[in-house]
Amino acid sequence: MIEAVKYGLANYVNFNGRTGRATFWWWVLAVILAAIVAGILDEGLGAGDMEPFSLLLGLAVFLPHLAMAVRRLHDTGRSGWWVLIGLIPLIGLLVLIFFYVQPSNPAGEKFDPPGPAPLPPAA
Repeated sequence: MIEAVKYGLANYVNFNGRTGRATFWWWVLAVILAAIVAGILDEGLGAGDMEPFSLLLGLAVFLPHLAMAVRRLHDTGRSGWWVLIGLIPLIGLLVLIFFYVQPSNPAGEKFDPPGPAPLPPAA
């Protein structure tokens, strides 16, 4: 799980390439656990409706989670724009979860960053 968190935070603005299923779901688990801890801290703070820890966590993981979700969609062979379907209440979330649990698709290689140019054949 620690490796997935390091990977997610290190590539927080990298929307190119792919993220494997295991890395994505370890990342999601880490975010859920952090949200639970933030909720407990907010409750212990007793600041009424104000939830500073949850707000800070949400701000901290928004962009890394978005990048991780786009790369996961790339791994399934889909465009990252599919993440916008999540704006549709309930149905969008269910569709995204269905996409996220799919195995890697070789068609996703088109989203990999280009490698070095191949060397010309020797004469």
